[in-house]
Amino acid sequence: MPTISGWAEFAEAGNLLSYGPTLRGFYRHFAHYADKILKGAKPADLPVEQPTVFEFVVNMKTAKALGLNIPRSLLVRADRVIE
Repeated sequence: MPTISGWAEFAEAGNLLSYGPTLRGFYRHFAHYADKILKGAKPADLPVEQPTVFEFVVNMKTAKALGLNIPRSLLVRADRVIE
């Protein structure tokens, strides 16, 4: 069954498509927040931030295995196409 997820790592593992924030960006934010907390900031005083970098990944191996034709317009918009 074709699956779409929010993490590029899932598309690398075999999902058809993924669109969502990058884990790398999340880890940077986690480290930044942990650093502030370890330096004495109160967690309640830290601002809530939303992701700003999103990645669209298409797995063509999965599409071919399922017999799906991904439109060229989608492939052009993808940040990464897994062959």
